[in-house]
Formats: sequence, structure tokens, C-alpha cells
Amino acid sequence: MNRSAIGANTMVVSPHRLASEAGDLILSRGGNAFDSAVAVSACLAVVYPHMTGLGGDCFWLTYAAGEGRVRSYNGSGRSGRLATREAFAGEEAIPRRGVRSAITVPGMVDGWAAVLEAYGRMTLADVLEPAIGYARDGFPMSKHQHGDTASRAEWLAGLPLTRDVYLPGGQVPAIGSRFVQERLADSLKAIAEGGRDVFYKGDLAHRIVAYLEENGGLLTMEDLALHSGQWVEPLRGAYRGYDIYQVPPNSQGFVGLMALNILERFDIAGMAEGSADYYHLLVEALKLSFRDRDAVLTDPDFASIPLDRLLSEAHASKLAGVIDTGRASLVGTRPVGHDTAYAAVADGEGNSVSFIQSLYFEFGSGVTAGDTGILLQNRGSFFSLDPTHVNTLEPNKRTFHTLMPAMACKAGKPAILYGTQGGEGQPQTQTAMLTRMIDYGMDPQRAIDEPRFVWGRTWGEDTQELKLENRVKAEVAKKLSLKGHSVRVVEAFDSVVGHAHAIAIAEDGTKQGGADPRSDGAAVGR
Repeated sequence: MNRSAIGANTMVVSPHRLASEAGDLILSRGGNAFDSAVAVSACLAVVYPHMTGLGGDCFWLTYAAGEGRVRSYNGSGRSGRLATREAFAGEEAIPRRGVRSAITVPGMVDGWAAVLEAYGRMTLADVLEPAIGYARDGFPMSKHQHGDTASRAEWLAGLPLTRDVYLPGGQVPAIGSRFVQERLADSLKAIAEGGRDVFYKGDLAHRIVAYLEENGGLLTMEDLALHSGQWVEPLRGAYRGYDIYQVPPNSQGFVGLMALNILERFDIAGMAEGSADYYHLLVEALKLSFRDRDAVLTDPDFASIPLDRLLSEAHASKLAGVIDTGRASLVGTRPVGHDTAYAAVADGEGNSVSFIQSLYFEFGSGVTAGDTGILLQNRGSFFSLDPTHVNTLEPNKRTFHTLMPAMACKAGKPAILYGTQGGEGQPQTQTAMLTRMIDYGMDPQRAIDEPRFVWGRTWGEDTQELKLENRVKAEVAKKLSLKGHSVRVVEAFDSVVGHAHAIAIAEDGTKQGGADPRSDGAAVGR
């Protein structure tokens, strides 16, 4: 079993080693956690391009030691003014891929600028330097990027511009081969020199919109120019003496708090970790939380979301009482994309950042915006065209979002930074990680390495499966089946259960970091 990385002062975790090392480099040059986090985020947009990029969204939880409080930045984009239900008349749903799926403004670049402006001490040019270098000079193709490229090669081959970047010479790049993105390097350099407005109001904005307009897209210059993310008050819950923070809607972060509220009413530490009873309890608590989520989650500017009720002690007690410890409940859910990148940074000054970013599906919409090298997300494809649906499509609206970085504080200071890739799996893996660390005393790496599960529906499947890694004991899988779960055993360290990472911060400031062996990531401390 791997051990957590140790840092006397700092720690960086991410799903790609080069991104973690870039964050560590910025710290070594005198940057703080916020400078480092933006560097990591930008590097992931280059070295993990199938998962995240400048054309996607981001969410941040920040703790600045000088302020002594947790803050949240919503870096998700709104639908364009032309993105109406009438624009998709005659269609059952918004296309999942292609130019008409790219209907929300990318929030990533704005997020970088906002975090640096509020808390950074380096310039955008300083922190984008590693990302620009990897885009211009290339980097070794990772195992995970290669696998996603190979699995989507036929689709990618049919996409103008995109195929030229991701299938150079018409071939899937080999693992370890140098992968270069010169046009993306130029776009990053333009942002480094001109700031976030280059992307939203300047040359890059004009080039992105011009390409979309020529190919039937719906985003306009006005949509990009009016974009602004928001600093918002995070949601706070409690679990076994820790204060748990999540970003508020339009994120599904409150699901993580609901599940913990339910689980605190059970003696988890008295159960054997990895037992059928443990897995069953977590899955049932999460299913009930998903049921409430699906009924209410959307942009809070367009609908009232009853968080006070959903996060109340009374509601948690009611849901806990519904759980049958011997039988799985029947709860429906809608499949969501799961390709995401989570990372975290803690510096030696007491600052911490927990953040997550995504293009939604792997390679997002599949649309590379002209000669910019920027892949656009398809996050808006999750809007419903049903006018009665809580998440129905309307102009200038943020959609139901799966991204949810998390932070656990003890005595008012960050103690655990945690999160994962995985769409529907994010609250599931977060809950497993946190209960393993708090209830069972595991260090971050062990909590990540232990066998995991993911429940829910995926694209093209009609059943809600409970997927278990094959390292879960056969007798446990059998007991779960007997409880009524539709069990499917997947490979050991299977990416379907997500790519999780975590940092634990001791009272004396020392750090332990864990990175998921299911990813290409690393924990780097000093």
C-alpha cells in the first residue's frame, strides 16, 4: 500500500504529475497557495486536455490565513442569450456533442483572474508560464489521455480542427510520445500578456465567436463580454466535530453535506470498513440525497432551492429513518458526464485552495474554436428542454453542475482538502474518502487507495448499477446483491470510480497528500 506524501510546509495534489510539479515550482519561487493553484489549473488545461481546458468551467474553495474564513468562487458560465428552448424546436434534447452543445460561456479564465486578484501575489504571466511551456514544447502523453483518445478516436477523426490536435498525423499518439499544442500556447500567451479580457472581450473572444457563428453556434460576443463569475458564501455543514464546506448551487455540493448529515446518525466506526453494511449505508444515504437534488438543483437565480430544509437536522433524521439496513431502495437518476480534474494546494503560510474544473464530457463538445486551440465544453447540454423541469433551458442561466470541491476545517482552520473527478460519483467518492479519514483514521493515500464503488446510471444504461472494484471481497459483493443492489464488478483501480486526491493538514502545519493511482497524478510536498 502506498503511503501519503509528506510536506513540512507545502503540499500540491492533482491528477497529473506535471501539473502538481508546476504548482510546487510556483511555491518555490515565492508564490502562495493561490498563485500555485492557478498554475496547477492552467497546466491541467494543457496536460489533461481531454478532461479540462480554457473552454470549460471551474469552482473554488479558498481559505486565506489573513482572513480566517472559507470563501467560494463560482466559475461556471451562463447560457447564451440565443440559447432558448425554441432554438432547439423539434429536438428531444440538446445535442450532447458538436457546436450546438457549446451553449454556455467558459468560466475558467475568469476564475484564474478572480483568484489571483483577490489573493495572489504573482502575475497571470508568472503563473501561466509552466502551462505555456508544456503547450508550446510538448509533454509526454499520459496513460489516461492516451486511453481516452484511443476510445474516442473514431469520433475525434470526424471533427475538423480537433482531429488535427488530438490525432496528429491521423494517429492516436503513443504513451510517452511528445504531445504539442502550439495554438493553445499562443492563446495562453495572449491571456498572460493581456489578461482575462482578451478571452472575454478581445481578440480570442472574436475568434471563438466567429468560428461558432460560421458553424451554427449560439454564443455571441455579448455573451462572452458580459460574463463574470461570483464570489459566494460557501455552504457549511458538520461531521464528527469538523466543519465541512461545499460550494453552493448551481453546484451539487449540498449533496455531500446531506449524505454526511444522514451518516452522522449511524455508528460507522463500529462497522468494519469495507464491509457490506458500510457500503450499503453510504449508498443508501447518497441515493436519498440524489433524489432531493434532482428535484431542486438549477441556477438559484431562476428557482428557489430550499437548502435550509434540505440541510436541516430534522430532514437528516427523517432520511436516516427511511434507510433499510437490509434492503436497497429504488431511486431513479439521470446520467451525467464524469470527466473532470480536481486539485488542491496548501502552502506554508496557512492558505489553502480546493478546486475543480471540467469540460463536462471527455473532450467536451468536441469543438475546437477556430485557430485558438481551445476546446469548448458541452456543459449546457445538461439543460432540459421540458419547460416544467427545474433545470429547463433559459438564456443567461447556469445549469445544474456536478463540480464540487470540498474542505473540512477543525477549530476554524483547514484540516482536509478533498475532491474527485466523477460527475455523479463525486459526492459518493468524497463521502467514502472522508468517512475513511475521520471514522477510520486513514491517511489520505490509504483512503484513496482502498477499493471504491460508484452507484448510478451511465449513458446508454437503463439500470442503476452499483459498480464495485474487484478488490472488494467477493463475499461483500454477494451480500450487497442479496440486499437488492444491482452489483457489477469492475477492474481494480478502475477510472469509473473517479480520480480522487486529498491533503490532510495537521495542527502543527505539516501536510500529508494523497493522489489517486487511478489517475496520472502526484502529491508533491516540501
